[in-house]
Formats: sequence, C-alpha cells, structure tokens
Amino acid sequence: MAATCIVQPIDLIKTRMQLSGEGGTTKTHKNSFDALRNIARNEGIPALYKGLTAGLLRQATYTTTRLGVYQVAMDLAQPKDGKPASFATKLVCGMVAGGIGAIAGTPAEVALIRMTSDGRLPPEKRRGYKNAFDALNRILKEEGIATWWKGCTPTVMRAMVLNAAQLGCYSQAKQVLIKTGFFKDNIISHSIASLVSGFICTAVSIPIDITKTRLQTMSVVNGVPQYSGVFDVVNKTLKSEGILSFWKGFTPYFLRLGPHTIFTFIFLEKLNKWTIGSSMK
Repeated sequence: MAATCIVQPIDLIKTRMQLSGEGGTTKTHKNSFDALRNIARNEGIPALYKGLTAGLLRQATYTTTRLGVYQVAMDLAQPKDGKPASFATKLVCGMVAGGIGAIAGTPAEVALIRMTSDGRLPPEKRRGYKNAFDALNRILKEEGIATWWKGCTPTVMRAMVLNAAQLGCYSQAKQVLIKTGFFKDNIISHSIASLVSGFICTAVSIPIDITKTRLQTMSVVNGVPQYSGVFDVVNKTLKSEGILSFWKGFTPYFLRLGPHTIFTFIFLEKLNKWTIGSSMK
C-alpha cells in the first residue's frame, strides 16, 4: 500500500504516455517529463494522484492474492529433498499466481485506468469518478457488471507474464547472488534482485499493458466499440503507430515497477521472517 502511494504519479504518467498518439493522432506528450509538466500545468499537482483509491484497491485485491498464491504454490512445489525449486518451477508458480490475482484485481484495474486517463479527455466527456468505489458503482449501473472485467484477457496475460518474470526472476536472482558468496540474504541482495526483476518485467510486459490500457479506456460511438478485442488493438496499433509504440511509456513504467518491486519484496521478506521465520524461496 505504501509503495502504491509513492509510485501513483508515475503510474498516471505511464497511462497517459500509453494513450498519447493513439490511432496515429498527434502525440499529446513528447516524453515522460513533458507529460509530467503538461499534467501539472493544465490539471494541477493534485491531479498526479488521481486514481489513488483505485490503485490502493488494486493492491488489496490483485497484489495480495498473487503473493499469497505464489507462496502457497511454491510450498506445494518445493522438492522433498530440500533442494531449491527449479527456475522453471518458479516461473510456473508465478504465472499461476499472476493469473488468479489478475482475475481478482481487474475491476480495480478498470477503475484505475479510467480515473488516471480521465484528465486527457475534453471536460464534457470526462467521467469524473470521485473514488474507486464510486467508479465501480457507476460502471455497474451505467454499463453492467461485465464491464468490471473489460480487458480481463490481456490483464490476465500481462499478469502471468509479469509474475513469471517478477516472482521467478526475483527468486532466481537472489539465489544466484547469494551463491556467489559476496552477498548474504539481506536487504542488499533483496534490493538488487528486485531491481533485476523489475527491469525484466518492464521489458516483457509493457506491450500487453498498452493493449490492456487501450481496451479499458476505449470509446463507444453509436454502439460500436473502438476495438473488437485484443488482436484488433494489436493490429490497429501496429498499422498506425509502428511496433515501437508497444514500448511507449517504458521509462515511467520501469520507474513505477522498479521501486514498487523493491519495496514489495523487501516488505514481503521482512513479513515472512516475522511470521514464519524464513525468507522467500
């Protein structure tokens, strides 16, 4: 939760960058710093924290579920001979945890994306959600409960890829660092392993994140949605903006995911030692 409060402005900038130039239109922001300047100037500093309640709700549902499921899965998959689980096992456990967590967290994700992107719309088209619960309540009344899970497929796909990379790579990186003999199982090795994990996560998951963001914010004109599905988003984005557009917003994505990964794993390591007396596997 604390990590979310710290990185929320970066998350908002990431969303705005991913939507800038959508469909081949003129880009609203040249880069992440330009986005920060434009948002602060046009909407005010407090606007950087739009969607904070939805971000906290996402952590309470998605992150809590995936970390809990990962620990349970790793305990079940742990070899009986006491040896560390293989890297492949860690990746599979991460994918399972991510998929289950994403299903639980998609409603909060939809609210978050809409709230962080609202300021880019003309005043007459803004939804103006007061908080995450207001957003979910209005979505339910105005669009139906199915909309809570709009973009669920790419959300699950992103979560499976991200968690396989984040959880699996963290465990593997920490194991490799400790085996060198230069590092101990402490905050230093946890921080370095988290940073490695965060960078890999960013590189492999951001194309899916952009696809998800555009699906969850798409407009509907005369009953016709802007995109028909995941592959339609990919096809239209590729044609109008080029393949590199799938890594649009890489800097804020990494600046958000990197610190968030570090804070999350350091806290989780401490929590594990306080509760079960051992570190993450």
